[in-house]
Amino acid sequence: MNQSYSSRVSTSIPSRPVDLLLKRVFSIDVFRALTMLIMIFVNDFGTLSGIPIWLEHAHADQDFLGFSDVVFPCFLIIVGMSIPFSIRQRLDKGDSYLQIIWHITLRSIALLVMGVFTVNTPDLNAEATGMRVEWYQILMVLGFFLIWNQYPKREDVLKTVFTALQLLGVGLLAYLAVIFRGGPDDALTRMTPQWWGILGLIGWTYFTCSILYLFLYKQPILLLISWLFFTVLTIAGHAGWLHALWPDGPRNWTLDNGAFNAFAFAGILATLLLTRVQRMGKTQQLPLLFTGIGILFLVAGFLARNFFIISKIQATPTWILLSCGIGFIVYAGIYWLVDMNGKASWFDPIKPAGTSTLTCYVLPYLYYSLVDLSALSLPESLKTGGVGLVKSLLFAFLIVGITAVLGRLKIKLKL
Repeated sequence: MNQSYSSRVSTSIPSRPVDLLLKRVFSIDVFRALTMLIMIFVNDFGTLSGIPIWLEHAHADQDFLGFSDVVFPCFLIIVGMSIPFSIRQRLDKGDSYLQIIWHITLRSIALLVMGVFTVNTPDLNAEATGMRVEWYQILMVLGFFLIWNQYPKREDVLKTVFTALQLLGVGLLAYLAVIFRGGPDDALTRMTPQWWGILGLIGWTYFTCSILYLFLYKQPILLLISWLFFTVLTIAGHAGWLHALWPDGPRNWTLDNGAFNAFAFAGILATLLLTRVQRMGKTQQLPLLFTGIGILFLVAGFLARNFFIISKIQATPTWILLSCGIGFIVYAGIYWLVDMNGKASWFDPIKPAGTSTLTCYVLPYLYYSLVDLSALSLPESLKTGGVGLVKSLLFAFLIVGITAVLGRLKIKLKL
């Protein structure tokens, strides 16, 4: 999700901070777009059969890193890479720290709300709720767009109309939350956070890392310590050290003991390195630097495998280190291609996935629901093996295309 935030308390701020981030880095947008395209692609695997096991998510107790297991970490790294740019943009505008914190909080709440809805819908009990899951998801997505659409800034009667649409969306989501019932008939549940869903996890990560960056950005060593803290916290959780400190305490002191924050802070440090090298005028070294760091992460990950299995579901340190290594190496290649060789135009067909990322993420909920209601279905031959993979890839491009069309119609989720 694209980031943009705010800054300082009541004191005034120079319009151009000394450590200003130098220029837009197009490779980050491309990295985001590719990651979202792949996320839509792998999320469609649930409609397929007979695909290679290495492409899928590994099981919770399986010591294995599937292709799908690396996608979410890459997105969190991108979230982290975007945080310095967006916060510094707000600082340059002269926003106060209170304004920034308020903006971060509102965006985080929006992601948490969407995350809670999306994580609960698969458990919906249609009879107890009084609504089929397909209609529930359609109304849910409609509510998201009514509230968080990027409405044009107006000062006329249309502003009142836009506000009314947002209030309608709030009412719609409140209604859906009230009527929701999940689980079997003999054990019905209300809507609960559960594990917060992908969007909720992003929301918590974004909130924590953005606030920390806001107060620590002048002290890079403290940002490095923050990454180290969350990484060690994850190790401490899986090694049993936290339980030894507090036997009756929670299993996770934070969400997965800081695993997601470790990814985002790796991204923050990547941006600090990138901008530092820019200032030194040595951008030709960046692909080699990021590749070298990625290799170090991979080596650390394989060493950690002597103590922890590779598991996304368990959010093990091994998964974190290996995924960071892959993410840094992939980004090195993208930076070399896009920012050093000017090939950003190669990725124009998927640009909406990088600029309207949230829209791309929620549209499949709408698409699948409409297809299920229509009772249309592709033949099994188009949902099996290699042909099925091509179908899922085309589906991902279709979602990006629909996102582009909606963007031209001024329909775009923007937090």
